[in-house]
Amino acid sequence: MPSKSGNPHRKSRTDDNITAVQPKKSDDATTDVGERIQKVLARGGVGSRREIEGWINEGRLKLNGMVVKLGDRLKAGDHLLLNDRVVNWEKFSVQPTRVLLYHKPAGEVVTRRDPQGRPVVFTQLPKLSTARWIAVGRLDINTSGLLLVTNNGELANRLMHPSSQVEREYAVRVLGEVSDATIEKLKKGVELEDGVAKFDAINYYAGEGANKWYYVTVSEGRNRLVRRLWESQAITVSRLIRVRYGPIVLPERLKTHSFYEVPDKELDLLFQFAGLERKDAEIVAKGELTRQAKPKK
Repeated sequence: MPSKSGNPHRKSRTDDNITAVQPKKSDDATTDVGERIQKVLARGGVGSRREIEGWINEGRLKLNGMVVKLGDRLKAGDHLLLNDRVVNWEKFSVQPTRVLLYHKPAGEVVTRRDPQGRPVVFTQLPKLSTARWIAVGRLDINTSGLLLVTNNGELANRLMHPSSQVEREYAVRVLGEVSDATIEKLKKGVELEDGVAKFDAINYYAGEGANKWYYVTVSEGRNRLVRRLWESQAITVSRLIRVRYGPIVLPERLKTHSFYEVPDKELDLLFQFAGLERKDAEIVAKGELTRQAKPKK
């Protein structure tokens, strides 16, 4: 078994907070009136609904030669332009939602192109013919672990939006001793340059010599938040691994540079967790998502 200073994984768990949700009737029926433009484009991964609504307000979309207004809908045969470029939106009407769990290694950046020539995560993913992968949140270059990507812009937006307060859990290795008073302070809240922040939970796992492993949980995605919280107490983070994002956990056997595609049953649960309906999908009973293994000592 790996040593305590290795890559720790948590014990298997079942997420009992995800419950079946009865679908609401949608006002976006496609039979007669078509679908709202922002909904179609978000489903195709062009952007989130919020982003697309901003583009509409900026006059960047044209439908059949006319500037799009909020509330406009797409029907069969409609001609759509974004920034005067044709959008083949009809492909998105049948675009199935896909979600991948990618095990990001340290040294990769979460961007499509890097001017410094560093490796980027998107080159490790399968190519999509009619959409693009959207990263759900970011991990800095020195942080490894779980990165969710999807072709569904609205799902990505729901999982990232600050109002959602989705829990992120990290395994963190720090250098030196950490006092009980410091832990209580980090849980109560400390002042950072962009406002007060805190850990929702801190749990000691193991330690060997000067290195100590903790599991920490936060409910917001501010830039480098976990590192900055520890550093505010003059504590050095030597390794950081994201092991959970909401109900999704990093699979034990998923190696770095590898991905796992979320199957239909788990995808239904993820939609429910995000408060979204999944078209043509049955509502399933609550159950567990991807398993995560117990840390190895």
